[in-house]
Amino acid sequence: MNDSQKSYSLEEATRAVERFCAYQERCHQDVERKLKKMGMIQDAIDQIIPHLLQHNFLNETRFAKVFAGGKFRIKKWGRVRIVRELKMRGLNKKTIDIGLAEIPEEQYRLTFDTLSRKRNNQLTETDKYKRRKKLADYLLYRGWESHLVYAKAKELIPDD
Repeated sequence: MNDSQKSYSLEEATRAVERFCAYQERCHQDVERKLKKMGMIQDAIDQIIPHLLQHNFLNETRFAKVFAGGKFRIKKWGRVRIVRELKMRGLNKKTIDIGLAEIPEEQYRLTFDTLSRKRNNQLTETDKYKRRKKLADYLLYRGWESHLVYAKAKELIPDD
C-alpha cells in the first residue's frame, strides 16, 4: 500500500513527517510534497509545518548548509549549480548565501583545480579546440563559474 492509499490522522501524519525529517535534512518543499502525497489537506499541512519548525525538525538554514556542503564535497558541484538547485527548492537568497558560506574558498579553488585536471586527463579528444570545449562543457554542467572555467580550460589546453 503506498502513501496515497492509506488515510492518516493529523497525529500519524505529523509523526511520519517527523521521521522523514529526522532521517535527513529537508526543505519546506520536500515536506509539503510528502504530505500531499500522503493525501493530507492544506489545513493539515498548515498545522504540521509550523509544528516541525517549532520542534526543530525543519530548518531551511540547516538544510542549505548541509545541501551546499554535501553537493560540493561529494558531487564536486560548483556554486552556480548549488544556487540553482536551492532556488528550485524555494529557498531565499539569504538562506542560500548562508549555505554557500559552508564552502571554504581555498577548498573550493583546490577542488576546482583537481577536478579540471582530472577531467582534462580523461579526455581523448586530440583537437585542442574541441578538447577545450569538452572540458568547459563538463565544468559548466557541474555548476562552476564560467570565468573560472574558461580561464582553466585555456591554462590546461593552451593555444601554443
